[in-house]
Amino acid sequence: MTESADIGIVFWVLSFVILVSAFMVVSLKNIFHCALFLIMCLFSVAGIFVLLDAEFLAAAQVLIYVGAVAILMIFAIMLTSNLASRKIRQVNENVSVGVFVSVLFALASIILIAQTHIWHYKTDFTPVENSIVILGKYLMIQYVLPFEVVSILLLASLIGAIVLARKERS
Repeated sequence: MTESADIGIVFWVLSFVILVSAFMVVSLKNIFHCALFLIMCLFSVAGIFVLLDAEFLAAAQVLIYVGAVAILMIFAIMLTSNLASRKIRQVNENVSVGVFVSVLFALASIILIAQTHIWHYKTDFTPVENSIVILGKYLMIQYVLPFEVVSILLLASLIGAIVLARKERS
């Protein structure tokens, strides 16, 4: 096999893992298992970034999403004591609306992908030099406000999880 065939196989394996783990995130009833499958999904997305020669994005994916968001969710789950109580309903009563919106989104995505002309790419692509420096400048100059808003949102969700966990214990 050639190297591009090996990369193709790895891509399809990672894509399969992403799809299966994402399905398990939304279909399992145990929220802790959902968080573990989310971590698996996010690691697989980082693997796709590695295949695209975007090592910085892969490292950021692992550090930010797996290392921060997923671990924050697991801490929030562990702080909440009544996750397995019989009083908590884990059934969504709007399944028909969810299926309708999902099918509508899938059809819109297929139509947009079919109409995209970017699929004809050049094979002599050369990456931009110092792309990490350019990305860092964008994050710290042009997109600093959304970057900080996300950090405040994560902090607020952690504080909210602690407050909810303390109310349940008393």
